[in-house]
Amino acid sequence: MRLRTLPLSVSGVIVGTTIAGLHGPIDMKLFALALCTSIGFQITSNLANDYGDGVKGTDNAFRIGPKRALQSGLLSPRELKKGIIISGLLNFIFVLTLLYFAFGAGNMNYFIVFLVLGFASIWAAIRYTVGTSAYGYRGMGDIFVFIFFGLVAVVGSMFLFTKTLYLQALLPACTMGFLSVGVLNLNNLRDCDSDRQSGKNTLVVRMGFKNGKIYHLVLIIAAFAGLSCFVVLNLANWWHMFSLLVFIPIFFQTWRVYRTKSPIKLDPELKKLALGTFVLAVVFFISFNNFL
Repeated sequence: MRLRTLPLSVSGVIVGTTIAGLHGPIDMKLFALALCTSIGFQITSNLANDYGDGVKGTDNAFRIGPKRALQSGLLSPRELKKGIIISGLLNFIFVLTLLYFAFGAGNMNYFIVFLVLGFASIWAAIRYTVGTSAYGYRGMGDIFVFIFFGLVAVVGSMFLFTKTLYLQALLPACTMGFLSVGVLNLNNLRDCDSDRQSGKNTLVVRMGFKNGKIYHLVLIIAAFAGLSCFVVLNLANWWHMFSLLVFIPIFFQTWRVYRTKSPIKLDPELKKLALGTFVLAVVFFISFNNFL
């Protein structure tokens, strides 16, 4: 299930809930269900990624990083596929429960739209590496991560509470999207050599290791710019700026990544950026909900 990536999955929900709190009360039941749903999507994605890369031979003896369940023989392809199906069904139950409490029977249009988004999220989680046309093997993973971990997670979570779209929410949504793509990019930088040999044409494989590090720097700067604009537009107290301080260690880490010449040294950086994104979301939540 790759536990070190799970904090990243809930970061967008936390940020979306924070923005909703600026416009009205937060229903903690919805918040808890949204967190469970988001974690469920991430687990399904991780299981499917393990299966897809395993059966394609991308996870092999030359791969850097933690051993995968299929690669190491802990699970057979049949067992892992069964886990993906069970996880997907649980996700569907979470989605239905979340939408029932968010919209009830009186907002069927919203219910249907978000149900489609739920199906799309499950599809995206599985099709990243599974199938002959897996989009992760065509350099499109960054786009889907930005959409689902950024825009859908933040704006979608906010809408569950507010039933209204606020354009300013796109700023922190982009921040979460860029940071999530940053985590994926670190993964692709680490695996660039084995991915190239296996025919997995990630964006890093296409642009090269050096350009991949420049791309990573751009992602982090863009993430900081998006959140900075939102904070400035909504600045009412000095503590609203606290979340921007979380970028200090993130920028130090980004510079360390930029100076790294060996892919094998990037493996510890994935967890750091994923946890940094989670801490950013939590500090954002605390500073904008009058806990300080």
